Amino acid sequence: KFDAADYLDSEEAIAEYQTAALEDKNPDALLAAVADVAKARGMATIAKESGLGRESLYKALAPGAKPRYDTILRVLHGLGVKVSVSP
Repeated sequence: KFDAADYLDSEEAIAEYQTAALEDKNPDALLAAVADVAKARGMATIAKESGLGRESLYKALAPGAKPRYDTILRVLHGLGVKVSVSP
């Protein structure tokens, strides 16, 4: 079974994957990409870095979840990901 997390083995791969997800018109693509990166880096590590409990992190990144904006920001911070907007 294909698992994107298996291929997210460098900062460059993670950045490209996250950028593609942000460009997707489907808002669930970003959530799925964040979940894949968190899985690749280790959910326990990301939970600790973001200040969320592991169960809360799993729930926030589950397919179909509607996490709060501040939760996503905390997870992105925990991932060490910087999001920017350009014209």
